[in-house]
Amino acid sequence: MKEDFLHYLWKFEYFNTLDLKTTSGESITIVNVGQYLEQAGPDFFNAQIRIDNQKWAGNVEMHLKSSDWYIHHHENDPAYENVILHVVWEHDVAIYRSDNSIIPVLELKYYVAPKTVINYNVLRSVKSWLYCENQLAGLDQFLLRHWQERLFVERLEQKTKPISNWLTQTSSDWEAVFFWMLSQNFGLNTNGDQFFAIVSSIPFSIIRKEASNLANIEALLFGNAGLLDTEKEDHYFTDLKFRYTYLLQKYQLTKPILAPVQFFKHRPDNFPTIRLSQLAVLWHTHSNLFSKICATNSLDSMYQLLQVTASPYWLDHYHFDKLSPKKNKQLSKPFMDLLIVNTIVPIRFTYAQSHGKDNSQDLVDLLQYLSPEKNGTIDKFNYFGIATTNAFETQSLLQLKKEYCNKSKCLSCAIGIEVIKNI
Repeated sequence: MKEDFLHYLWKFEYFNTLDLKTTSGESITIVNVGQYLEQAGPDFFNAQIRIDNQKWAGNVEMHLKSSDWYIHHHENDPAYENVILHVVWEHDVAIYRSDNSIIPVLELKYYVAPKTVINYNVLRSVKSWLYCENQLAGLDQFLLRHWQERLFVERLEQKTKPISNWLTQTSSDWEAVFFWMLSQNFGLNTNGDQFFAIVSSIPFSIIRKEASNLANIEALLFGNAGLLDTEKEDHYFTDLKFRYTYLLQKYQLTKPILAPVQFFKHRPDNFPTIRLSQLAVLWHTHSNLFSKICATNSLDSMYQLLQVTASPYWLDHYHFDKLSPKKNKQLSKPFMDLLIVNTIVPIRFTYAQSHGKDNSQDLVDLLQYLSPEKNGTIDKFNYFGIATTNAFETQSLLQLKKEYCNKSKCLSCAIGIEVIKNI
């Protein structure tokens, strides 16, 4: 048993509350269980408890054993001076405040139905991938849908944090932040950090000034990526290298020292050469892309804005100075879907929030028209009975796995709570 089980029991009052008594025999009436804040300090804040005829307002702390109070050194922490009730599974020692007054104790194990404890132990006893994997197929669909909506919003809220930091760095330049985010996602998992470093090391004012000249934008991106550091006979390569040297001098820039971009284990269409060229073409075509993205709610219009092809040189190249069979290097629909999910949706959510608006339902509706993402996590959920038909559902399941399943937070999860009630 873990303390989170006690938090779950107290938060939802899943125990017999009719005849509660402290370990010293005083009657307990719960007026308000308090606010559950998963942070340093007592577990529940601003609770209201009536002990005998005295009403108390303060905090509630929980432990498996009363003696855990001393193991965690709460006796030396002023944050615990306002604890009005110590809720434990097993009472083994009296606990005193700094003024030597005793803290009332509720020994919870005498008030919890045996079936609730059994269900909890069953849930947490076997795990191959998820604790609740064998119960997923029979979930109530209304509960699942409601929980998925909450998970999706949580995921968006988490993604607003780096966006907010970037806005601070750029003095609220939304176009610059959008360019940074696009660049990071163009690099995918392998080159995302490198692509972000490449573009963020170039003042966006320069990107704006040079956006009308595609070759100059490519020179800046390829140069900062370290892809122009060698010597080659290729005319396109030598032109980019000449432009890059000139631009560094023109703007008094210093070439950054960055981690090298990776080609290994990438399909050729995801090579950094191709993705950097496509990114340059996109920004050359739409220097005010964020404004255009905000002006449309049409998925087809978003596709049209993102529909770009790498510059002509890359029609028959994947590497500098090395010919390959001709192929049009256009952004594919799955890749554009990835950009919509990981760039457009989060920044539109953050932008709406900055104006005091909630557009989360609009974004849910948008992602329901996108195909579901394909990865090992989603495949596993499908195997255990949660089918996915769109990107909204896959995004919510990725949040579920990362923030709840991986952290064993079953008792903070609507699915885990439902499973314990119905095993």
